Amino acid sequence: MPEANINIKIDAALKQEAEALFNDLGLNMSSAISIFLRSAVNNDGFPFEIKRPVPNEETKAALGEYEEMKSDFVKYKRYSSFDEALNEVLSDA
Repeated sequence: MPEANINIKIDAALKQEAEALFNDLGLNMSSAISIFLRSAVNNDGFPFEIKRPVPNEETKAALGEYEEMKSDFVKYKRYSSFDEALNEVLSDA
């Protein structure tokens, strides 16, 4: 079967980590990508679940607080600069 080239750009650190992993598994990058593509074709989609990350409880609480602050911003302290806010945080520490 004739071969074709694929050119992609990825993060350099990710490439190094992936190459190290695939080398440990006895594969090169080309073979690993071919396995992924074959699996995607065989599964008629990604060969694994893809979904948005679900925020943990702390993040949910922070997002709720943010929404409350947006809807009732008068009851929350405002700062004229980042330095002013930082100074207050550091003085409380």
